[in-house]
Amino acid sequence: MSPPSLIILISVFSILSLSTSQPPPLRRTLIDCGATVPSTINGLQWILDTGYITGGTAKNLTVPVLNHTLSTVRSFPLQNNLRRKFCYVVNVFRGAKYMIRSTYFYGGINGNDSPPVFDQIVDGTLWSVVNTTEDYRDGMSSYYEGVFLARGKTMSFCIAANSYTESDPFISALEFVILENSLYNSTDFKQAGLSLVARHSFGHNERIRYPDDQFDRVWEPFGANDSTISSSKNVSVSTIWNLPPTKIFETELTTGRSSPQEMNWPPVPLPNSTYYIALYFAHDHNSSPGGSRIIDISINGVPYYKNMTVTPAGVVVFANKWPLGGLTKVALTPATGLSIDPLINGGEVFDVIALGGRTLTRDVIALEALKSSFQNAPHDWNGDPCMPRQFSWTGIACSEGPRIRVVTLNLTSMGLSGSLPLSIARLTALTGIWLGNNTLSGSIPDFSSLKMLETLHLEDNQFTGEIPLSLGNIKGLRELFLQNNNLTGQIPNNLIGKPGLNLRTSGNQFLSPSPS
Repeated sequence: MSPPSLIILISVFSILSLSTSQPPPLRRTLIDCGATVPSTINGLQWILDTGYITGGTAKNLTVPVLNHTLSTVRSFPLQNNLRRKFCYVVNVFRGAKYMIRSTYFYGGINGNDSPPVFDQIVDGTLWSVVNTTEDYRDGMSSYYEGVFLARGKTMSFCIAANSYTESDPFISALEFVILENSLYNSTDFKQAGLSLVARHSFGHNERIRYPDDQFDRVWEPFGANDSTISSSKNVSVSTIWNLPPTKIFETELTTGRSSPQEMNWPPVPLPNSTYYIALYFAHDHNSSPGGSRIIDISINGVPYYKNMTVTPAGVVVFANKWPLGGLTKVALTPATGLSIDPLINGGEVFDVIALGGRTLTRDVIALEALKSSFQNAPHDWNGDPCMPRQFSWTGIACSEGPRIRVVTLNLTSMGLSGSLPLSIARLTALTGIWLGNNTLSGSIPDFSSLKMLETLHLEDNQFTGEIPLSLGNIKGLRELFLQNNNLTGQIPNNLIGKPGLNLRTSGNQFLSPSPS
């Protein structure tokens, strides 16, 4: 059987550092959702979430918790919010690689026995479904961890109800941590993100995390009761690309005899997908009279790496595109002719998830300016306006294809107040604007750059000033509804009698008669 298409690399002596041009203040943003006072836990500072999100309600849990960050949540109303997202927006360094971890502990805040099921989104990418039912039944919190590239100056993390959501979605904690450039660097983060499936320290009987892991990655214990455990004391592994904590090499799983070692890992069945797999090894020669350990590795019977030499310097063998599905069996076999017992110290598996598209930056900037000019913009106007498509902003419709543009804006009867900024004219792919029956005021901006505009509805508002002459220069304009505002002056001649134009201007204070 031939091995699947993949890239396997072996790393021993290479570390790449994060650019020193980036200042340190936001290397680690730890948000205690719903909390009213900041806190310090295990030397790490947790901050309030009020500066990162505008929606939702902070709630206190009434059940005992093991960690202070689990004692509060931010809850988001389900009613009338199906397929609408609530987003945390965090300032980041463009081009940096971030570990994002979301934590959930239900605590019965909705009054139901079981926690809700909902979606979580990073920028324009649907990351995963959040289902904490099994962990909550066992009295535990749940966490999800991913690695994503910051493609702008901010990143958004969003919670959204889906068709399976039966009560208000919630979140307990949210973390953004910059990773060194060397970590997981065989992945093209411009095309994909990594979603953690399993990370284990083999042979340990407790979790390993900060300060042993400088990034506070969580290394769960695995196999402490299944195989012989021996200590590896004199190893030096600081040069492994993914920078695993030295502590994972203090124990190892080994058969204790010269025979193959097989383990079902990860310990849960996996959906059919493509995975990033990293296996970590280090060996103290002084502890083994047999000298160097050379082993062959296979996964589900397919050769993964042959004749790998385990040294005190440590080694990680990884594949960034390995197909898996169902249960997984990892086999470690002594190389031909050698009488040594195979070993392993740690492992990570990530699901490789394709990134969703992104709304064109100029459209995002224009919509943010529009949002700022409204005094009461829709609460879901956060995160990416168009993506994921099933969670686009209220009133927004977007184009298909790789270049994602906003093509219609429909906020009729939304109770909006405020004004229209000049930047709305930068939404140059717009074909239709419906803003009728609100209380918008100020002057009508110049829409002449909207060459594709066919429909403009501004009726039943409080606009003042004159009708821009430039509106008559939009060749494809077919509907212009301006009735019932406070407009003055004269109706431009290039609008009166314009072929194919349905023009309505009654209910204003014009100096010349209205067409209707």
